[in-house]
This record gives sequence, C-alpha cells and structure tokens, in this order.
Amino acid sequence: MGADEKGSVADYKGVWVFVEHRRGQAAEVSWELLGEGRRLAEELSTDLAAVVCGDGVEELAAEAAMYGADRVYLVDDGALADYSTAPYATAITWLIDKHRPSILLLGATAQGRDLASALATRVGTGLTADCTQLAIEEETGNLLQTRPAFGGNVMATIKCADHRPQMATVRPKVMSMPSRQPGRKGEIVREAPVLEPEDNWTKLLEFIEASGEKEPLDSAEVIVAGGKGMGGADGFDLLEELAGVLGGQVGSSRAPVSAGWVPKDMQVGQTGLTVRPTLYIACGISGAVQHLAGMQRSEVIVAINTDPEAPIFETADFGIVGDVRQVLPVLTEALRDRLTKRGEANG
Repeated sequence: MGADEKGSVADYKGVWVFVEHRRGQAAEVSWELLGEGRRLAEELSTDLAAVVCGDGVEELAAEAAMYGADRVYLVDDGALADYSTAPYATAITWLIDKHRPSILLLGATAQGRDLASALATRVGTGLTADCTQLAIEEETGNLLQTRPAFGGNVMATIKCADHRPQMATVRPKVMSMPSRQPGRKGEIVREAPVLEPEDNWTKLLEFIEASGEKEPLDSAEVIVAGGKGMGGADGFDLLEELAGVLGGQVGSSRAPVSAGWVPKDMQVGQTGLTVRPTLYIACGISGAVQHLAGMQRSEVIVAINTDPEAPIFETADFGIVGDVRQVLPVLTEALRDRLTKRGEANG
C-alpha cells in the first residue's frame, strides 16, 4: 500500500491493536499491546484503537476500552466465531482500507503470526515479526521495530517508511500489563464487511480441548531453567523435581536446545520465549545477553553456577556458587521439607 496506490503515507493515522481471543477469552498479550499502543499513540498525538472480531464478542470490545482503547472497531459475525485465516484477513483488510491506520500491532502468537502475514500480503506493506521493543522515530514519526536477528546475536531495528500500516508482531510478556480501568468507556464502531462463505477455504470440524498438559511456560509463576552446566539431558530430571516441589515449569537456555537435550518450546531468550515469572531459578546458565533478554524482568531471580564471575550473578537477586548437580538435590529436599511443615502448620 504505497503512496502511489492508496493515498499518501500522511493519510494514515492512529495506532491499532488486534485483540486476539479464543472463544471470547482474550489473550493477555492483547492487553499488553494496548498498554504499549497507548504510549506510542501519545507520542504521536493520535488515537488508540482496538480491533475485535468474532461472534458474540461485544463484551471484549467493552473490555478493550477498559484497557485503554479510545475506539473499538467491532466486527461481530458468525463467520468469525472460530479463528480462520481467510475471513479474519478479509474483515481486517476491509477495515484497514476504510479507516487507514498508521500502525497495527498483533501478538507474536500462533494466531497473530498467521494473521499478520496474511494481512501484510493483502495490503502490500511490511511486517516485522517477534519484536521486543517499539519506539517512535522523533524526526519522522515512523515506528522503529526492534527484534533479534542472526540467531539472537544482534538486535536489528527496522522501519517501514514508505508503506502503511506499519505492522509488527510483539512477543507475549515483553510489554508490561496496563492497569484495567473499570467503567472506562470507548467509542464502539460496529462494522459489517461482507464475508462470503465461499471465501473461506477451510472448515472447522471439531474443537477438542487439550487435557493433561502443563500450563504454557510463558504463563508460569515459577520457572526452573537449566543451561549448558546441567551436563546433559539427564540433568534436567533434577530441574523437573525442583519444579514439581515449587509447582513450577522447567525452562532452558539456548545451549541445551541446540544440543538436543530438550525441545525448542522450553527455550527462554531472544530466540525463544520471553517470560516474567514471580520466581526464576537459573541453573548452570552463564547469563549471556540473549538469555537475559528473555527473563530479566522476572520478579525474583536465583542463580546457581560454579563460576562466581558468571554474568548471571549481576542480574540475580540471590546467587549460589556451586555445582548444580550437587546443589539442586539439597535445595529441593530443603524446600520440600519447608513446604511440608508449612502445610502441616496451616492444616
């Protein structure tokens, strides 16, 4: 959507955030992006709008206003009851062509990544994926989109100067959650783009809820993470035991994932997940900048490492210098005993 095709770049105004949801339950990253969108909108002296698509989702539109949206574009249609690329992309492309936002933000989730790429292709604009930082360029008002590149070894800042909207997906937990303001109202703009059934080439036959699975790592309140210092895949058994005692999840730095000890979905860092738990225990992790970028906003960080000069200790609130294979069994047993006694005293 260049200046020569659909108007001048100057014709595009406002910051938009796509509100992702699953059957009416909003993804927290949407509210995080509304908080970030508010900051960007204020720097640009423009409005912040949310985009809510679905079936029977008017309550989400009201919720978006309570998280800071000045305006909510609501597309309430039975064809949007369950997420599917084509109808959602059709609806939002129609909104973009009609209202011309300057910036559109989406969560870097499975749904957000899928939708963002389809939208960018349809409207002919750029897309920066998995951003960890957003800013406004003072001289031009362009959106500066920063993301890890070259395996997380460098941070690249990208801008889309000649096309609109400027689009970015942002990782969950990277941005702070804004305060919900009960009773706050925003303008609800009900829109009705034409969604033809034949335009959707997929059909949802059945939705089966996952059962017996652990909560997502980026939602965990306690994370016990291991690095190269765990010595091998068997070292992660020690982490599982400690995590079980604390009711937490096990994470990893990049080295164990690269070595094949643990799956990719356990990786925390620039090229993995960004997490913000109440307690993060880093075991055998040196503290490379790539890993710190994914966990340094944890409320309390405990580090265990044999090297007293390891960079992780500069970020940690508490540190233990020692071999994790020796420290972890003692720590796990001590915590199990402490928690058991506390439970008995309270019971």
